[in-house]
Amino acid sequence: MRRAVDELGALDILVNNAAHQATFKDIEDISDEEWQRTFETNMHAMFYLTKAAVRHMRPGSAIINTASVNSDMPNPSLLAYATTKGAIQNFTGGLAQMLAGKGIRANAVAPGPIWTPLIPSTMPEESVKNFGKQVPMQRAGQPAELATAYVMLADPLSSYTSGTTIAVTGGKPFI
Repeated sequence: MRRAVDELGALDILVNNAAHQATFKDIEDISDEEWQRTFETNMHAMFYLTKAAVRHMRPGSAIINTASVNSDMPNPSLLAYATTKGAIQNFTGGLAQMLAGKGIRANAVAPGPIWTPLIPSTMPEESVKNFGKQVPMQRAGQPAELATAYVMLADPLSSYTSGTTIAVTGGKPFI
């Protein structure tokens, strides 16, 4: 961040996109360390990055956080992950209101099933095999299919869009 500010004079866009998830069948299976790691990666890092970035942002800047469909439709086997994604959506809504007076927008993108390295590394083989088949398009999305949502939220022409979440879900409603 320091290098960007030194070379560019300010930050115009911050994209918070990091996640840790693990699958558990029962709450007793989630260790304290796992719960903490999930919150540190998914929520605490976002808070501290945003806090550090805002002082270098000007009016018209944009913060884009990555939530998930698990924000509103939590998968019980992803309890820790889903809980953090709900917190991210709530953080985004509050942050948008807090930063509006500074002219900084805050929004979120909530992906549905997107094929990332997290999927085969954190899910049972059967879940991986059927990943994405539960949405109307009956397939997982690709990371590139999220790009236009982030670009739209970063675009200065989206100057009246703040506090919103754009769902990229393969046709499954996110209400």
